[in-house]
Amino acid sequence: MVGGGPGSFIGPVHRMAAELDGRIRLVAGAFSRDAGKSAEAARAWGVAPDRTYGDYRAMIAAEASRADGAELVAVVTPNHLHFDVSAAALNAGLHVMSDKPATLDLAQAKALAEIVAASGKLYGLTHTYTGYPMVRQAREIVRRGDLGAVRKIVVEYSQGWLSRPLERGGDKQAGWRADPAQSGVGGCIGDIGVHAFNLAEFIGGVRVQRLCADVSTVVEGRALDDDCNVLLRFAGGARGVLVASQISAGARNGLKISVYGELGGLSWSHERHTELTIDWLDGPSQTLHAASPYLADIARAGSRIPTGHPEGFIEAFANLYRDMADAIAEGRSEAGLVPDIGEGVRGMAFVETAVAASRSGDGWVELQGA
Repeated sequence: MVGGGPGSFIGPVHRMAAELDGRIRLVAGAFSRDAGKSAEAARAWGVAPDRTYGDYRAMIAAEASRADGAELVAVVTPNHLHFDVSAAALNAGLHVMSDKPATLDLAQAKALAEIVAASGKLYGLTHTYTGYPMVRQAREIVRRGDLGAVRKIVVEYSQGWLSRPLERGGDKQAGWRADPAQSGVGGCIGDIGVHAFNLAEFIGGVRVQRLCADVSTVVEGRALDDDCNVLLRFAGGARGVLVASQISAGARNGLKISVYGELGGLSWSHERHTELTIDWLDGPSQTLHAASPYLADIARAGSRIPTGHPEGFIEAFANLYRDMADAIAEGRSEAGLVPDIGEGVRGMAFVETAVAASRSGDGWVELQGA
């Protein structure tokens, strides 16, 4: 693992998820550029002192040369380090699982795609919500054609935690997200907007071709956007709306999506993630429940306990790591439903296109670079 030291939110999540099924074990890490903090994390997680490093380059070189060295590198740093760490690991013959977005900008994402292809190694991107069983069930329903042709997709990801300028008070999580040098050109749109974008394409099975974006900064003096409203047009003619906000006071982690076809629509909400609602045009509404025997194989495989027992964020994350472990063990060239570098490139193309179009006031534009 690179990153994830004391004060990290996502580092411990990656560790718990990766180790949940006993398929992956954390054996080495460069958890912080501060040697003391890196050692502190290593002690807490049972990593041997001789496999605790103060620099990711040293870690990758050492682990790649060991007979029992690490096979997979988890990248859990702020965005500006994603490319360098991922490229170094891939070039050393190691697989990569990276937190999103893939890179700091689109140019880096395209360069990383070339490195992934040349390395022959697996690259996964933790768009966590694709790991939820009922999200995978929704994807299967759309792909089977149960709803008919997709006509409209509405996705919203609203949070309220940045309603105040926390970055000016020393909050670590807010600090790097509000810093263009560490986060890139997108603030809210790069942090959670890419999740909404990815989920719309993952479930809807259609690609965004054009967009009309209003990407704005509400909290005065903030360097990056904190509220985004984007109209979408998909291949095949479907229309869409994407809302991403971190200044919606009172909202916690309000991710929800609806996909409408010719024959009906389905809806999923992160706050009721074990349920999937289908509303038919000419029939009664249905509510499907996680871990039920009537679900598709890909949805049932994502649950570890019987229906009615709630599973959540860690388990969804763990599904991506389990899929990656299976692919590594079987020597496959792809990792099933784990978002790959192609999704990473599309995510960065969405961020840069939306930000640029909003600044210029160009209205409808083609999704560039994907």
